Amino acid sequence: MPSFDVVSEIDKHELTNAIDQTSREVINRFDFKGTDSKIVQGDGVLNIESQSEFQIKQIIDILHQKMVKRGLDIRSLDEGEIELRGSRAYMVITINEGIDTELARKIVKMIKNEKLKVQSAIQGDQVRVTGKKRDDLQQVIAFLKASNIEQPMQFNNFRD
Repeated sequence: MPSFDVVSEIDKHELTNAIDQTSREVINRFDFKGTDSKIVQGDGVLNIESQSEFQIKQIIDILHQKMVKRGLDIRSLDEGEIELRGSRAYMVITINEGIDTELARKIVKMIKNEKLKVQSAIQGDQVRVTGKKRDDLQQVIAFLKASNIEQPMQFNNFRD
């Protein structure tokens, strides 16, 4: 039976490249000279540090530009609050990967409401869709792309 998986992933290599380009631009820009501003990638998080809230917003803007140029979806970043500690400003950005259970249930319900001849099942942090015909699966992919889901989705493992 043909099937495919609905997943939400981000290319870690491209993200690392976007962060490196952002760091390089921050180091070389005149308005960041002497501020010791930096962006550090941790395990599933990005830590941004600078002198002011305005500069943190500038770093985020640069990061968004670099991510878009590399084909990464900025909706996969969950920006936290900017914290002011002493004379420094800090921000933690969480990288969203995987489809959480609530969103997976919503996707399954949306597929069932379309009344297509497919079955969908939640498997961990992804949703597997199976059907008898390849055309039905392609209709599901087109429907999910057109829907307004707040998290970026990719469609993997398309098998006949």
